[in-house]
Amino acid sequence: MTETADRITFNPDQCGGRPCIRQMRIRVTDVLDLLASGLSFEEILEELPDLERDDIVAAIQFATQRIDHAVIAA
Repeated sequence: MTETADRITFNPDQCGGRPCIRQMRIRVTDVLDLLASGLSFEEILEELPDLERDDIVAAIQFATQRIDHAVIAA
């Protein structure tokens, strides 16, 4: 299993502090946008050859962790 913390990095001096893949200037949102556009993992890896398959998985896991929280109704 991909260790998200090892692949998703934050640097306030890079990409406005947005989460990126392994200190590169490839934002998590860039990867998610490509997936949302219908590109396959293989097509993304061709488009961004510095990425690895585990980077794409980490981006998905990161997004899942960010949106998966309980909502308590008052």
